Amino acid sequence: MAPRIDFTLDCADALLLAGFWKTALDYIDEPPPAPFKTRLEWMAHVAPDEEIVGGVITDAAWLCDPDGVGPRLGILTVPEPKTVKNRLHLDIRVPWHPDAAERWARVQAKSAQLVEAGGRVLAEYAGHHVTMADPEGNEFCVAVGPAPAPAAPARD
Repeated sequence: MAPRIDFTLDCADALLLAGFWKTALDYIDEPPPAPFKTRLEWMAHVAPDEEIVGGVITDAAWLCDPDGVGPRLGILTVPEPKTVKNRLHLDIRVPWHPDAAERWARVQAKSAQLVEAGGRVLAEYAGHHVTMADPEGNEFCVAVGPAPAPAAPARD
């Protein structure tokens, strides 16, 4: 079995970016690890000096795919600002469609949704993908996912 990967995103405002990336990926807040009943209880145990305001952890967020398929995403507030282009970025893949116009319409619709959520378009490559930035300038692309594999022939 191959190792699993998680992604961690450093930022200035973890709660802002968590909201954006939940919209972008259709992710949810990750439940706390067992045996803890809440993230606050877990945080008090592992990092009692972390920032908690009004019962909310303000300097970190943990997101996950509700279906358990995609990688986890940790979002951590750090003191230093982002200064250069990402060397690694995420590609958000919208569902494939056999019609090229429909595929592009899906990319544009997802991009528009993410602009409404606080992202911005950096470049558009018509018919292929849109390069975007999240509210803190982290680059990512919106593109179409792969075509489904052809069905195997039926066996007699």
